[in-house]
Amino acid sequence: MNQDQVKEMLVTLDNDVPDFAVIFTGKESKRVDGLYKHEKKEILIHNKNFADENELIYTAIHEFAHHVHFSRFPDEVTRRAHTNRFWDIFHQLLSLAEERGLYTSLFDTDPAFLKLTERIRRDYMARNGGLMKEFGKILIEALDLCREKHAVFEDYVERVLGMTRGSARSLMKVFALDVDEELGFDKMKVVASIKDPSIRSEAAASFKEGKTPPQVRQTIKEFKSPPEPTVGRLEAQKRRLEKHIVELREKLESVEHQLMELTSEESQ
Repeated sequence: MNQDQVKEMLVTLDNDVPDFAVIFTGKESKRVDGLYKHEKKEILIHNKNFADENELIYTAIHEFAHHVHFSRFPDEVTRRAHTNRFWDIFHQLLSLAEERGLYTSLFDTDPAFLKLTERIRRDYMARNGGLMKEFGKILIEALDLCREKHAVFEDYVERVLGMTRGSARSLMKVFALDVDEELGFDKMKVVASIKDPSIRSEAAASFKEGKTPPQVRQTIKEFKSPPEPTVGRLEAQKRRLEKHIVELREKLESVEHQLMELTSEESQ
């Protein structure tokens, strides 16, 4: 796969971006597999780093995610490149590439990884989720006892148990909201942090569908405070809407054509 073919592949994943270049450096690097130069809109790939094409594609998608991110949210990227939004974009592109057979995840195909993942989820993540849920329950008992004895619960948590208040609150919320322990504790905390029941339910469902924590966090963030409109974002939204309108018109024409044919056949 040469650099032109890699670019063509990336464009099929998202063509609503400014033009960019993919450049194979012909080098091997011990530091990084690829770089994105936003000033020149260039994706540099150290193609001597990879044992196979699949590894190269993974890096290309990662760097392309930076291009998509910077093109749509330049003000955000100037502060930090690897934000929740970046990981959201990257994971979406990666999932799309998998669906289209352009990239194959080793984690989903290698028997050793499949077996290990099942074991981790069953024996550790689910068990830990259940244990932490029980922990939240007993902390609520501690809160009730502190109220009964007129003691300060936060003092008990910090000085006696050696915990932070935030950790105690997270554990208690997980139990009080009856978050599904199969998610594992990290995801349970994300779900429990959401006040709106409908959004909380949607977040839990998203996790079960395979969405990653950065993707779910970004969705929650946008629900709470949608990004402020800027010229770049509005232009990108306009392009997407125009493209969608064209696609809808084409579908409408196809339906009308089929309808005319069927009507004509029935009238004969």
